[in-house]
Amino acid sequence: MAAPPASAAPRSPPPPPPLAAGDGPDRPAEKSGTACEDRSAESLDRLLPPVGAGRSPRKRTTSQCKSEPPLLRTSKRTIYTAGRPPWYNEHGTQSKEAFAIGLGGGSASGKTTVARMIIEALDVPWVVLLSMDSFYKLLLPQVLTKQQQEQAAHNNFNFDHPDAFDFDLIVSTLKKLKQGKSVKVPIYDFTTHSRKKDWKTLYGANVIIFEGIMAFADKTLLELLDMKIFVDTDSDIRLVRRLRRDISERGRDIEGVIKQYNKFVKPAFDQYIQPTMRVADIVVPRGSGNTVAIDLIVQHVHSQLEERELSVRAALASAHQCHPLPRTLSVLKSTPQVRGMHTIIRDKETSRDEFIFYSKRLMRLLIEHALSFLPFQDCVVQTPQGQDYAGKCYAGKQITGVSILRAGETMEPALRAVCKDVRIGTILIQTNQLTGEPELHYLRLPKDISDDHVILMDCTVSTGAAAMMAVRVLLDHDVPEDKIFLLSLLMAEMGVHSVAYAFPRVRIITTAVDKRVNDLFRIIPGIGNFGDRYFGTDAVPDGSDEEEVASTS
Repeated sequence: MAAPPASAAPRSPPPPPPLAAGDGPDRPAEKSGTACEDRSAESLDRLLPPVGAGRSPRKRTTSQCKSEPPLLRTSKRTIYTAGRPPWYNEHGTQSKEAFAIGLGGGSASGKTTVARMIIEALDVPWVVLLSMDSFYKLLLPQVLTKQQQEQAAHNNFNFDHPDAFDFDLIVSTLKKLKQGKSVKVPIYDFTTHSRKKDWKTLYGANVIIFEGIMAFADKTLLELLDMKIFVDTDSDIRLVRRLRRDISERGRDIEGVIKQYNKFVKPAFDQYIQPTMRVADIVVPRGSGNTVAIDLIVQHVHSQLEERELSVRAALASAHQCHPLPRTLSVLKSTPQVRGMHTIIRDKETSRDEFIFYSKRLMRLLIEHALSFLPFQDCVVQTPQGQDYAGKCYAGKQITGVSILRAGETMEPALRAVCKDVRIGTILIQTNQLTGEPELHYLRLPKDISDDHVILMDCTVSTGAAAMMAVRVLLDHDVPEDKIFLLSLLMAEMGVHSVAYAFPRVRIITTAVDKRVNDLFRIIPGIGNFGDRYFGTDAVPDGSDEEEVASTS
């Protein structure tokens, strides 16, 4: 069965309408509202300029959910962004950091809308949108006194001051994201003005967009931003937006909104926010209505991404030339039995039944061989005859198998047959045919996987791109690199070297290594399209190997 297209990936419910960037928490919306307030909200709508005039309606949204990986959605596909291209050089170190964009501006200036328009226009899968609203340190129950809580409930507490934000946590979070690491971001309850016990997980990406009213108010934070954009919107428009939002969505009256604006929002803008305009690389007048400025921003970001991407795969492809195979590679001994099974599965005339039978035999031998590399410790047991026996027992906590769909799942039965109570996870990675980069479309991993030894399974590895991304995802979930075992029936030397250089402590185990990969990234002599031969599906129209080309595994 062919791997599901990106559009078939599970979708989470659409996210709730976002709060205006940088706005302090307000009291919960009251269920009852007067007709006068409704009419006021309607009249305020007419005062606002159209958003994104001249462009077709935006269909992409972003969603961050603590129970699912972050998503980017378009009208054509849903992309899970919990992973990204492996930006590692031949020495195993990260070659480039992510490109970080800072979006600053006054409350209700349209920063979030501009951020989403940039994401839509970029049309790249690996984007993280980080909001400053998640980092209110004064929302901690142990920090906010009872009197301050009462003030916040009545909109008399100043959430538009630099001291209201935890800049240390912001800086450490952004540093980790730029380094390609996963981070946990606080979740706030804007009705109780307190931090929830739950956290949401974000992953490093090609592009990080950080937006907030105080985005440029900290010197250390400024040094982490590669591009600084100030969204400059007329103060009357910003006030009208706040009035419309608070009246229609939060059940507040006009007098209360204006009072809060004059007491906290406007003075904070004049004293702390507007002066930061001078540090911005680009000022975007009129916010989301300035499509020319947004297009120029997108062009610059694309040029920066190209510099990061173009040389990486070429460097990895050439790095292994004239180098011996890495020590982390273990190849199953080529006995007459093993070579005989390879002869059968490589033969194009082999029937599907025989192909499945002998592939399963090889998988069983491969997994048995891989288990010998797990840590064991000495232990003594007593035999039924009352005698002690000095033996070995597994020294780890648990074993988890993770298959790279779709071919990798064929190895799951062999793993279950030799590992009792093994846990199973799955990852779906496909290559974007336009960019040539692997994309993570689906992810399901067991909880607390960071304590396990993980057996990562794929049937063929040619360039190693998909395998490298899968390893990167496991590292994002805090699995130690030396606890990851990459298993494959057949690998190309190029893929072996690529994985070993990027992740020198990952153990690579296979039954055979072929020397060549042709211009279409097919392993030569190879097995052919393993998935099609195993599942009995038709080959792709151009005859290419799905696992080695479409998945670039």
